[in-house]
Amino acid sequence: MLAASARAEGIVSRAYGDLLRELDSLEGFEAWPLRDEPGHLLRAPHHAPGLAVASHFEGQAPGILSRRDGGRHDSLVAAQADGPLRLATGPDGQGLAVARHRGFGSNAAFPIGPDGFGRLSGRGEGSLAILFDQDQAATGMLIHSDYPDPLGTRPAPRGMVEAIFLARDGRVLGRVITPLTEGITALGFQTASGQPRIAGVVILNTDPGGIAVDDILFARAALMGRAATPGDQAPAPVLAGRRPRASVGAC
Repeated sequence: MLAASARAEGIVSRAYGDLLRELDSLEGFEAWPLRDEPGHLLRAPHHAPGLAVASHFEGQAPGILSRRDGGRHDSLVAAQADGPLRLATGPDGQGLAVARHRGFGSNAAFPIGPDGFGRLSGRGEGSLAILFDQDQAATGMLIHSDYPDPLGTRPAPRGMVEAIFLARDGRVLGRVITPLTEGITALGFQTASGQPRIAGVVILNTDPGGIAVDDILFARAALMGRAATPGDQAPAPVLAGRRPRASVGAC
């Protein structure tokens, strides 16, 4: 159902493992010194060859989504951004953190939500935006939604993750919502046409324990032809300040 809805909007799902073989670049935040949670609080976008990462894009309207149990998450009142796409960072104590994640066993990015960097309830509840240097036909990432809870003190239900895809001019290309399971969820996406159209992605979530993001897949080599469509057998070619947030209700 999700894949059919995404296809109508120009984005289809791909297996992360297939994209791992097809795409030539992976960003795992390993340039940062290992530091246990809460880790490094970023006050400017994270830059790596081929991409940059922050919290959202200029022109989008951030909001706050409140769960019935009192938890709060970043949301977007308006997803369309200003063009050309430019990253925006959160206010002090929000935005993005990089830390050693014991679930991944390596560094990962933690989007910081409305409760802020200083509180456990704020880590992982934020929004995360990826800006690619060149438009992408496909991309993927790993999402860690929570740790096992042997004492059963955390809420059992898992949340959802939403990926919003944008063109270089700020238009929304498509939105895909995926249920999360405990542990790692591997996500892969491609434009329905196989043509490079994705300039940016925003990741939102409603998981009670928050999320961490790692191993972002993308292409840095010169784009040649189109990426493989889901039915193809052959592999694809190797290819500012934050606005005040509005409350947008409960989930």
